[in-house]
Order: sequence, then C-alpha cells, then structure tokens
Amino acid sequence: MKDYIEERCALLAGYIVERKATVRQAAKHFGISKSTVHKDVTDRLLQVNPGLAAQVRTVLDTNKSERHIRGGLATREKYLHQRGV
Repeated sequence: MKDYIEERCALLAGYIVERKATVRQAAKHFGISKSTVHKDVTDRLLQVNPGLAAQVRTVLDTNKSERHIRGGLATREKYLHQRGV
C-alpha cells in the first residue's frame, strides 16, 4: 500500500474516533467520496493499524444503530419548517 494511502487512513480514523463522526461527515471534511472513506477505515486500516480499526468499527456501529433516529429527526425538522412553526 502506498504511503499516502496509509496516512489518509490514519487521518480519517483519527477524525472519526475523535469526533464520533459519520462516514459522510468525514468524506465532506476531507473532500473525498464516502466509498473511499468506508474502504479506508474498514479494509485498509486493518492492515495498517488493527487497534485503531477496532475503535473506528465501534464508532461506525454506534452510528449505524442511531441512523434511524437521525433520519426521523431530520424529517421532523423538514416538515416543521414547511409548516412555518
């Protein structure tokens, strides 16, 4: 694996763990695609730093379990603003 990819994996992982960020948030922050972020932190990071990969997996699993709640809140906000409340 190229050095810049290993470095990117570590930066992404650090960002996600420190901020409990989603894949979308990390992708937007670093200006790369969600697919690249996901591939880096789930596959490539295991080869580079398995301990950090486990921390990222914990954050991603938490985000996945809360995803339906965030979606519901976003929908609620959308309709509240449409009604002018």
